[in-house]
Order: sequence, then C-alpha cells, then structure tokens
Amino acid sequence: MKIIKSELPSLTGFLVFAAFFLAGDSLKPDELGIGPSLLLLAIIFATVMWCAFSVVRHAECLATILGEPFGTLILTLAVIGIEVALIVAIMLSGDAVPTMARDTMFSVVMIVLNGLIGVCLLAGGLRHKNQTYNLQGANAFLSVLVPLAIFALVLPRVTHSAPGGELSALQATFEVVMSILLYGVFLAIQTVTHSDIFRQPDAKDDDHGHHDVVVRSIPYHVIGLFGALLPIILLSKKLALYVEFGIAGLGAPLALSGFIVAALVLMPEGLSALQAARENKLQRAVNICLGSAVATIGLTVPAVLLVGWVTGYKIELGLELSDIILLVLTLFVSLLTFGSRTTNYLQGAVHLALFAAYVMMIFDLS
Repeated sequence: MKIIKSELPSLTGFLVFAAFFLAGDSLKPDELGIGPSLLLLAIIFATVMWCAFSVVRHAECLATILGEPFGTLILTLAVIGIEVALIVAIMLSGDAVPTMARDTMFSVVMIVLNGLIGVCLLAGGLRHKNQTYNLQGANAFLSVLVPLAIFALVLPRVTHSAPGGELSALQATFEVVMSILLYGVFLAIQTVTHSDIFRQPDAKDDDHGHHDVVVRSIPYHVIGLFGALLPIILLSKKLALYVEFGIAGLGAPLALSGFIVAALVLMPEGLSALQAARENKLQRAVNICLGSAVATIGLTVPAVLLVGWVTGYKIELGLELSDIILLVLTLFVSLLTFGSRTTNYLQGAVHLALFAAYVMMIFDLS
C-alpha cells in the first residue's frame, strides 16, 4: 500500500492521459473555448509537475545509493530528459513555431544561471553569510557552457550561410558533433578522472544531502523514474496544444511558451538546489544549476537538430540581438560570480536583477 501511495503521481498521470485519449476531439481547445481550455491546461500542468517531482524523487534515491557527483548527474539527466521529451513532442505536433526549441533552451539557461543561482546565492548568503564551493568544479562547468552557448545560440544569428537564425547543413553537423563530444569529455571529467572537484570541499564522507527520501533498490528506482517520465511524455503533446491555444487566446508573447515549458521542467530541480543552498551545501546547488545549463545545450541542441533533420522541421536557434546581449551579460556575470572560492547574497541579488530583466524583455512588445 505504501508503494502505491508513493507512486500515485505516475498512476494519476496515466489516468489523465487515458481520459484525454478516450475523450478524443471533444476536448480540443477550439471546441471548448478559452475558459475551459485554461482549466484543462491547469490540470495537465499540475499532473505533469507532480510526475516531474516523482522523477526527481527517484533520482534523489539513486543519488543516495550512488553518492556524488553521480547523484546530481542523474538528477540533471532526468530533468533534461523531460525537457527534450517536451520539446520534441511539441515539434512533432506540428503546432510549434520554428523558434520554440530556441526559446525553451534560452529560457532554461536564463532561469538556471540567473533565477535559480540568484535565489540559491541569496537564500544561502542571508542564512550563512559566506558560502564555499569547489572552484575547479564550477570553472569546469563554465568552460564548457560558454562555447556551447555561443556556438548554438549566437553564431547562427551572425552568420550568413543560412537565413535568419537557422543553421546551415555544415553548421548543424558541426553543432551536433561538437556538442556531443564536449559533453562526453565533460562527463568523463565529472564521473571518472576528476570527480573530486565536484564535491563540497568541507563535506563529511557520510553527508550526501539526501536524508529525507525513502531509499529502496536500484532497479525499483530506475523503473519508478521511467514510470514517472512516461506520463510526462504522453501528456506533453496535449500540454503543448493547450499552451499554444492559451497564449494565442490571451494575446501573450510567443516566447512565453518556451518560458512555461522551461519553468515546468526546472521547478523540482530548482527546489532541490535551493534546499541544498539553505543547508550550506553550495556545491550540490552549483552542480544542479550549472549542470542543467550545460546539459541543456550539450544534449537538447543535438536532439532537436536530429529531429529536425528526420522530420524536415524548420529550426531557428539564433537569438535576437537583445537576447544575445542578455546571454553574454549572464555568462560574463557568472564568470565573475564563480571566480572566487566563496559567494554571498550580493551576487545572488545581481543574478536576480538579470533574471528580472529577462522576464521584462519577454513582455516588451514594442
């Protein structure tokens, strides 16, 4: 009975999907109108969020068994798996604009590097004044993130080999190969040869930061993780349909859809990072936040480009000039933030100011 209760999010996700499947076209947004459609969107959003928390819970349990840095790596890959599934499902639905993948990835980077890091540094700094982390680990994340972000989100906008923000065939091939190779090398550093630089410098041997979860066996949590991930994938197309209809009906900016998807994906992981920062385990928060940003570019970009090749779907990755300025400023401030071995709440406030500027630009339609 305890197992059924703990896996209730997954069961609910399958039941909600079954209800929408059996209802068929009668629940299409065009048939219901804006009011009922927003209500159904809230139901789908809450269900997907609940399943996402279940995915993170199983990842946390695997992290308890395997220890760091494998714990945060599993958590990161699980969340990125959700992100890729949502973006690909939206692309395959045929309703997304060519910039959907770009807007979602840019939103993830801005939410992580400014929103989550800002909140973590602010909350941790107010509680503990100065916090320490492993400088080499943070620098490893940023040394991979900076070129990957520029290659994927800036270079396509300033080159003339393809129209607009699209990638030429040569650029797309380079982007896929380079992203996979760089991320593969980074994983080798993180898990095999230099795993010690991704651990909290003053951590005790028995302190993994996962004491509030009920741990069972590895096979159980692996099955549970994928069992919670599957309803998210199944519901992602419905979520995309109602999000697009709701945004169009309310007259909201198109970029808001990418922000909503990114916020949905990152919410459980963000809470985990915030808890770690409040417990003065800043390295775990750094691993989660910077790891998500690196994995978003290193794994999501190749995935959407490969899907675009197979389906013939048009993909634009190049950011607009205003977004490029925000991205470059964010990367520069991140290098300053993680340029010393300690952080404080002032740096958190600066990152939150950048995040506020990003949100403001979404709604700046002039």
